[in-house]
Amino acid sequence: MNFNKICVLGLGYIGLPTASTFATHGIRVVGVDVNQRVVQTLQNGEIHIHEPGLRTLVQAALKSGNLTIADHPEPADAFIIAVPTPFRQADDSGQAAGTPRADLRYVISAAESIVPHLRPGNLVILESTSPPRTTVDVVAPILEKSGLRAGEDFYLAYSPERVLPGQILRELIENARVIGGVNPASAQAGHDLYRVFVRGKILQTTATTAEMVKLMENTTRDVNIAIANEFARLAERLGVDVWEAIALANLHPRINILRPGPGVGGHCISVDPWFLVEAAPETARLIRTAREVNDEQPARVVARIRDALGDLTGKRVAVLGLAYKPDVDDLRESPAIEVAHLLQEAGADVIAYEPYKVEHAVPGIPAAPDLESALKGSDILAFLVAHTPFRELRPEAAAALTEARLVVDTVNLCDPAAWEAAGFTLHRLGVGI
Repeated sequence: MNFNKICVLGLGYIGLPTASTFATHGIRVVGVDVNQRVVQTLQNGEIHIHEPGLRTLVQAALKSGNLTIADHPEPADAFIIAVPTPFRQADDSGQAAGTPRADLRYVISAAESIVPHLRPGNLVILESTSPPRTTVDVVAPILEKSGLRAGEDFYLAYSPERVLPGQILRELIENARVIGGVNPASAQAGHDLYRVFVRGKILQTTATTAEMVKLMENTTRDVNIAIANEFARLAERLGVDVWEAIALANLHPRINILRPGPGVGGHCISVDPWFLVEAAPETARLIRTAREVNDEQPARVVARIRDALGDLTGKRVAVLGLAYKPDVDDLRESPAIEVAHLLQEAGADVIAYEPYKVEHAVPGIPAAPDLESALKGSDILAFLVAHTPFRELRPEAAAALTEARLVVDTVNLCDPAAWEAAGFTLHRLGVGI
């Protein structure tokens, strides 16, 4: 198939790089977002998210004339839905309780907005991470309100994004991509579209299998992080240094234990497993338990801070890092933010420093403009994200910026000997007291 024009709905961490990459490969692209701030920012040649190389890519796409930004879809040869799929607490009646469920309102809205523009021979691809059967049971019926039949009059497929924040632009092109069609012809159409820029293998399957693949990938990682967090809890109980134990265990050629930490964040790993629990709660017991283990981590971090500081009322805690992982500005579902909120609930005076998103990072959490401002006057330093600026912070420099001599390290970035030599008392996640 030939594609002269593509419409990408959702210009976030996946939609914007995807739209820009197609545009720089010679395809006309209309990038659509319902957030007027995002639309205006992009139309002014700026970007609203931090990703290495993204600004240069977007500006090149805009300068080429192939990428235009709008707040509504237009007729096109192909439509890509890349909108968020958060989760919400709800039971079967929709009340706030029970197992978290996928919130498909953005997907539904995007599909509905395509209907007036859908024409025979068009291709629609859902990229948003979704529960199994979303493509066939949710998206297809909406699009068929156009009077056209999925798989007969237009092509419909699911293709999950499988990229790592911080490396999106490279992995978007080099990683293998899975295309799941509602029929083989739809999968082939998706193959033809992504072959425009994807250098990795493009593997064709069914839509529901492709949805399952993405959820399995992220759920596996979530379960593996959960066992690392349980090892950390056991190490604290037994008086062991879990970081040393993990390093030794990982010398075995068939063992790769992941790193424990303050929790699991991001839009994918902390969310996707719930989609499988929602699909079959009586079967996904291990998956649910792993989610519960990881969701408990922020409270355990607060407990470690309380162990170090005592009563938190009125105590100033420097929360160092708010992003969900090192060296990105992505705050979605970040456990560090949950730690900050729990500290506030316990009466602490929280000041946060996020080097990649300093100004007004999170409503309700005071943000310091720089590290010095965060450390000044603090009673304790809590490292929650292993950002490079924190890894490069020498303990002598930290000691010169604050009178605090208590540190809680949840991500193993502090050299114990060096920090203790500088006069700090160091409390480390996963290390017995």
